Amino acid sequence: MSRRLGWSRGVLALLVAGQLGACGSTPRTPYTASEAAAAQVPGMDLSVRAYADASEKTFTEMAARPENRKVPFAYLALSGGGGDGAYGAGILNGWTESGKRPEFSLVSGVSTGALIAPFAFVGPEYDAVLKDIYTSGIASTLVQSPSVTNILFGSGLFGDGRLRDLVRRYVTPDLLAAVAAQHAKGRRLLVVTTNLDSQRAVIWNMGAIAASGSPTALDLFADVLTASASIPAVFPPQLLDVQAEGRAFQEMHVDGSVVTPVFTLPQSFLLRDGRFKAGAKSDIYVIINGRLEPEFDLAQNNTLSIVERSFTTASRARSRATMATTYAFSRANGIGFNLTYIDESAPNTTAARGFDTGYMRGLYEAGYRAGRTGTFWHRNVPTAPLLKTVVSEAR
Repeated sequence: MSRRLGWSRGVLALLVAGQLGACGSTPRTPYTASEAAAAQVPGMDLSVRAYADASEKTFTEMAARPENRKVPFAYLALSGGGGDGAYGAGILNGWTESGKRPEFSLVSGVSTGALIAPFAFVGPEYDAVLKDIYTSGIASTLVQSPSVTNILFGSGLFGDGRLRDLVRRYVTPDLLAAVAAQHAKGRRLLVVTTNLDSQRAVIWNMGAIAASGSPTALDLFADVLTASASIPAVFPPQLLDVQAEGRAFQEMHVDGSVVTPVFTLPQSFLLRDGRFKAGAKSDIYVIINGRLEPEFDLAQNNTLSIVERSFTTASRARSRATMATTYAFSRANGIGFNLTYIDESAPNTTAARGFDTGYMRGLYEAGYRAGRTGTFWHRNVPTAPLLKTVVSEAR
């Protein structure tokens, strides 16, 4: 298989696995909806997570509380996008070089954005780590040697734990200590996963996990990051240990992008009436690790092409919808809105190239150059792009 990885392959694997019935399934401990509602992570308090559709009060209690409320409030939101996360890594590192990168009060990440988020949160001293993740070639090992056996009897095309191994390579006790130290200052790091059992997005307070002092904190931190990036049917889900009503069981968590390609604010905020008291000058910065604008390309009349094109279309539409509501919220509440995404100036953006190392390096450099110039922010959301015809090979 080529290193190019499209969701189409994962979806096709899922369809194949579904036709085979339960022959490849691993039995799970059953639990009830009431137990799900009461579930807690062992050794952690309730502040480590909440559902994304929880009340505004719940999210407010989880969000950042800087020591000095007069300092500017900067919120960085990082989207999913697989290997296109190289763009976000480049933007951040170039932004550091420009001398204009702020200290973020709050950082959220989904999928590949979740892998970037801890390093963006702790600061520029981890810029070299970000570059290594997306340009060293290690990411390409995630999609080497797919296993038919995993399709038939496992839960992912690449089901040998390689994604978690990559995460653990970079999630170290030193990183955990650095995240905990920043959390103690009132800054917050949030990561989104999808709980498949409950069909709801979960927001994880990663700083609270890091600062918990629990002997399981490092493993849980790595498991949540892995879950957030676990594309269904491509990588296996993460089964996270919880307990409720005197029973222990496991929740199944996968890629946060299943529910939201990028997490800015809960619906309780975005749809609220009245103004939001932001306090000091506030800005929200959104890095979309992918394209936002529709682009014309002749879809081939075959299953893989149709599935891949359909997923890309749906993902971009959901991202634009989230950006539109976030932009409206920002305008209504006097919050600065700043958006960047992969545009036509970046290499090979007409088709996803997955974890191809050469592609990721080119994308990283494009982001890095843009970050250094400081001209990469859009102050609104694209609405009516010019569609450019791509001549098909058939013509």
